[in-house]
Order: sequence, then C-alpha cells, then structure tokens
Amino acid sequence: MHAEHHPQKLVEVRGLGKMFTLHNQGGIRLPVLRAMDFDATRGECLVLSGPSGTGKSTLLRCLYGNYLATEGSIRLRDTSAEGEPWVELTHAPEQRVLKLRRDVIGYVSQFLRAIPRVGALDVVADPLQQRGASHEEARARAAELLARLNLPRRLWDLPPATFSGGEQQRVNIARGLIGGHPILLLDEPTASLDADNRAVVVELIREALAEGRALIGIFHDEAVRDAVATRLLPLQPASALA
Repeated sequence: MHAEHHPQKLVEVRGLGKMFTLHNQGGIRLPVLRAMDFDATRGECLVLSGPSGTGKSTLLRCLYGNYLATEGSIRLRDTSAEGEPWVELTHAPEQRVLKLRRDVIGYVSQFLRAIPRVGALDVVADPLQQRGASHEEARARAAELLARLNLPRRLWDLPPATFSGGEQQRVNIARGLIGGHPILLLDEPTASLDADNRAVVVELIREALAEGRALIGIFHDEAVRDAVATRLLPLQPASALA
C-alpha cells in the first residue's frame, strides 16, 4: 500500500543502507546501516536502540540529509507543499533539502553549532522567524522555552559559545523545538542535563507528541527513554547482517 493511504505517516524508510569508504585505508568499504525498513507517524516517539556502533547517529544524519544514503529510499511528508506531499530525500536537490529543514524536519544534536556574537534568545528564535513569525513573536516564544528549561535570564542575551555544556544543550533543545517541525530528530537531548532539566525535556517531548509531531531519537538515559518512547527500533551492527 502506498504512503498516500496513510495520512498520519510522516516518514517512510525502505531498504536503507549506508556504506562508508575509508579512503585513507585503501578504500575499505565499511557498512554501517543495511536494509532498514520503518515508518514514523504523528504522535509517535520512535527510539533507536542497540549497542554503540550500530549506526544510530548515522541514521539520524541520513534522515536529515547530512549523509547521503548508499541505497534505499527515505521519504518525508511535506504537508506545506502543494501537490505531491511526499519528498524523496535521497534524490532531493539541495534547495529542497534546505526547505525541508526549515518547514518539515528539525534536529537536536548533542552539540550546539554556536553562532558567534548572537545572543541565546535570538539563536533560539531564529527557526521560528525563518518560518514566518515576527521578530517579537519568535523572541517571546524563545523566552518561554528558555524559562521552562531553567536557563538563567542573565544569559539570554549572551552568545551560547561561552556557556557550559548543559547550558548549551538547553539552548539547542529550545532551538530544535521552537520551529514546530512535524518531524523532529533527537540525538541524546538530555546527555549533559541534571535531573530537573531532564524532567522538563521529557515534558516538552510529550507535548510535542500530543501536538501530533513524529519524533525519532537516541536516548542513552533509560529513565528518559522509558518516559518518552512509544516504540523501540532495534539496530543491529551492519556487519552482523552480512
């Protein structure tokens, strides 16, 4: 059955494989992902599970278009598009990928790519402004998120490059959530947070699910994973699937 018959489905992955070629080691080809099939639907938090080295972060980067899949297809549903809503990410031109990142798919990585000389509030507000919100509206929503994530107000106008790891992480989470993207990728969003802030992130994730967003994430913290996961997607080492 085609994806069009599942209006709630936002991600469709079929036969996905990713192979890295190690040019500095005589062109050895290293399979990281092999023959992956899965879907993600609205209101679902799909948690990638499996030991280190099974390609969890690689899979998120493929879904975001940072890595080009070696084989198979990744289709994302772009409800903002007129006409055919499904976009084949593996063949999409760069401009289309950038539009998907603006409107459809957000990404919270473990590390904030800090923008020099831009204060935390504007760093967080930016994705919402890119989607058409006014400067004031975007900053107000950013302030709301940073307050919930207990980031001290005295830091809001300072560049996050100067922050601690946990403070940067909270800016990163707020920036990832603010745009309201229907699909959200999370790479260990609570890795450097204390218990109080982990609890806030769990609340924010549950709210995102209640809004009908589809989340795909990596959570090494079992308590957080158990609190947010609606389904586990176990990954096997690709070499073991040979």
